[in-house]
Amino acid sequence: MQFWKLHRVPLLLALTSILFYFSFAYNLERTDYIKLLSLYSGLFVLFYQLLKFGKNDLTFLTWLAFIFRAVFILAIPNLSQDFYRFIWDGRMILEGFNPYLYTPESFISKNEFPISQAQELYNGMGALNGSHFTNYPPINQLCFIIAGLFASKSILGSAIILRLLIIAADFGTLYFGKKLLSKLQLPEPHIFWYILNPFIIIELTGNLHFEGVMIFFLVWSLYLLHSNKWKFAAIVLACSISVKLIPLIFLPLFFQWFISSNKNYNDVITNKVKQSFKNDEITTSLTPRNDILKAITRLISFYTIIFITTFLLFAPFFSSDFINNYSQTVALWFGNFEFNASIYYIARELGYLYRGWNEIAIIGKILPILVFLFVIIIAFVRKNKSTQQLITAMLLCLTFYFFMSTTVHPWYIATLVILGIFTKYKFPLVWSFVIILSYLAYLQIGKADKSENLWIIGLEYLIVFGVLIWELKANNRLKRSF
Repeated sequence: MQFWKLHRVPLLLALTSILFYFSFAYNLERTDYIKLLSLYSGLFVLFYQLLKFGKNDLTFLTWLAFIFRAVFILAIPNLSQDFYRFIWDGRMILEGFNPYLYTPESFISKNEFPISQAQELYNGMGALNGSHFTNYPPINQLCFIIAGLFASKSILGSAIILRLLIIAADFGTLYFGKKLLSKLQLPEPHIFWYILNPFIIIELTGNLHFEGVMIFFLVWSLYLLHSNKWKFAAIVLACSISVKLIPLIFLPLFFQWFISSNKNYNDVITNKVKQSFKNDEITTSLTPRNDILKAITRLISFYTIIFITTFLLFAPFFSSDFINNYSQTVALWFGNFEFNASIYYIARELGYLYRGWNEIAIIGKILPILVFLFVIIIAFVRKNKSTQQLITAMLLCLTFYFFMSTTVHPWYIATLVILGIFTKYKFPLVWSFVIILSYLAYLQIGKADKSENLWIIGLEYLIVFGVLIWELKANNRLKRSF
């Protein structure tokens, strides 16, 4: 009875959350936008209250993280079709085909069925997905292979295997995320803003997006880097890149960490100064050039390990056709596809206004240049000496990249959510809530007008930009006060 009195509210919140997740997983059509928004909003309210009541009981929160994910075990994703392509790729490899060299359409159009349930998988992924070459890197493909090994003739069985892999990755993120927070002297319960976030549970465990596996390797790598195990960190970061290519954008940001961080530079200077005073020596230059050269060597070695590991992981699929197909497929995201964009949509409207047509071909080439310049400026101008400063730089660069992108699917921002946990910025959490508005675009499927409702997209980004600008100003005021 005493236990019930102490835990009554958290348990009621947890049970209500389970019911909401069950309804989301098994009784929701993605075109039922009222139910979609209601369940999602309700889950966020419950999520906030659970963290409020359970912040001092991490074991309880950990069990909830597992139980909420377990609800989805037998569910077929209802907000995304991508998992059909995952299953297709895995089964293709097991049949001896290189998935980077063939499109599903190239088989189906000839009435050829190279794998089990080929027609059902093609119908599930859709003609657009089926007409393009795969763009999923090798460790992602390894996960697809595992699903094919254990469930070669069942779509649901394959989905279950993929889901178990993603859940395992989430708990790896929980483990290393808590350890990294502790080392950074940040509250460990902050990791549950990611692990228990309904957006993360629905998009990764529910909809089977492998950002969760990429994030696991990324957080593990950052933990190793902070522990000064940079060689192992480089290998693990290469694994993250080999799940999703997104971490490539972070590579320039490591420059200052290696060259000017407390571990590699300032500590050396301090020791030199102490030694000089101890020996009554007058030092004309405190800059340890040899140590800077060693730091540069470590940085180059760090990059070399990343590129060699990544190359070795891609090597089994390597061919001239692979390079051509893969580069063309990746380029599509900036040159052809458009969804839930922000700055790009403004540029597109200006193109319509002054040119009379969609300028995506031109704008799509300019935006990556702007992203590159922004990353370089952040890498060499902004302070990125400490691990927390490095993670903040990652957050800002990836945010800018998404603001410049022509396509921002909801699950993309999962990386922003985890990075935000280690910084002072909370706008990724706000974005993880309002991102549900982007799904209203899917409501147009089956209707004559399939365009997005730009008023809704505008509302989403008005909120995100508003919170981000407020936080930037607040952080600047905080810095000036010290």
